[in-house]
Amino acid sequence: MSDIPDSQPTTALRRRLAELRGADVAPRPLDARALAALAANPGCRRRALLDGAGVDKGTLAERLGSPAPFGQSQFAFARGHAFEARVKGDGGAELMRLVHARVGTPGTPAPEPGEVAVPDLSAPGPEGRAERTRLALERAVAEGGWTLLDHPMVTLEVAGSPVHLEPDAVAVHPDGRRTVVEIKSFPILDGSADPAKVGAAARQAAVYALALQALGGRVDERALLVCPKDFTNLPTAEAVDLRRQLATTRRQLARLTRLEEIAAALPEGVTFDPARPADELAEAVRSVPAAYAPQCLSTCELAFHCRERARTAGAVEVLGREVRGELGGLTTVEAVLAAARGGPDATGDGGPDRPDDPAVAALRRAARLRAEALAGRA
Repeated sequence: MSDIPDSQPTTALRRRLAELRGADVAPRPLDARALAALAANPGCRRRALLDGAGVDKGTLAERLGSPAPFGQSQFAFARGHAFEARVKGDGGAELMRLVHARVGTPGTPAPEPGEVAVPDLSAPGPEGRAERTRLALERAVAEGGWTLLDHPMVTLEVAGSPVHLEPDAVAVHPDGRRTVVEIKSFPILDGSADPAKVGAAARQAAVYALALQALGGRVDERALLVCPKDFTNLPTAEAVDLRRQLATTRRQLARLTRLEEIAAALPEGVTFDPARPADELAEAVRSVPAAYAPQCLSTCELAFHCRERARTAGAVEVLGREVRGELGGLTTVEAVLAAARGGPDATGDGGPDRPDDPAVAALRRAARLRAEALAGRA
């Protein structure tokens, strides 16, 4: 997975990232949620560098005066645990029935009660659990039956360092295929769920699938998403295609191995050590380009800080990625308004008016229609 050819550049990169984090600051470990969020916004150099360096973005946001209200409520956390326990109850019988029904090989019999192996994966430390998981996978493939790995530990190399990841479950089919299982507490209503939540679950499952692929063997390019059915606590499941998320996550992880390029562009002496004065931290954050979008508000601790900076600059990114894409070369709200009104600098580049620009033409037409509608009401 890594593009780093030998240990010397890796050591230099780790040293540089430690300097950015702060000499006495322990790195915040990456997890599947963070890696999935990186894949959701691959153009953000700021998040790539801070996550790669192990900077605690929550603490950094607080020091900058823009804390983000992250985390589940205790009620939601307890409800999620209760639902997961129900799904995995009775030796995983109901869960494996759903696996067989949604992603099983057509024509093969469903596992009977008591036929599913649920190996003990407990071991000291994440390295021990990862080794126990590897051995359990080898045994499951060798024996050829149905196996449920409950909270296995898998490892993925990110920027030259191992990251330990813990899926909700992995189902091993009799033919040796492995399927990532994501158990979520949001409901599937009338056969469909919130697309944004399904997308986030798919990106997270793709991270786990990549880690499983690193172990060798066949890994399903579909994940099984298990959620409550309608307004009950009964589980239902849908297969989620991971191919697009796998490709995106691979590209983003490859990009993380080039963090030294992002770090090399920073001014001398930049550090994100939370012990530094707030104005120095703000300047350090400002020195790394960001790619803010409203979607960041649900995935990144620095989103409120980045949103405020984008609003102050009048950047069109605050309107959303779709709007930003439609506006082409118009990069500020001021430029958009100037384009709608007509006159000089309509494209926001300091140059002459260009009414033949498709974005400018569409804005002027919208402005005319608005003016006619308002005149009709007068």
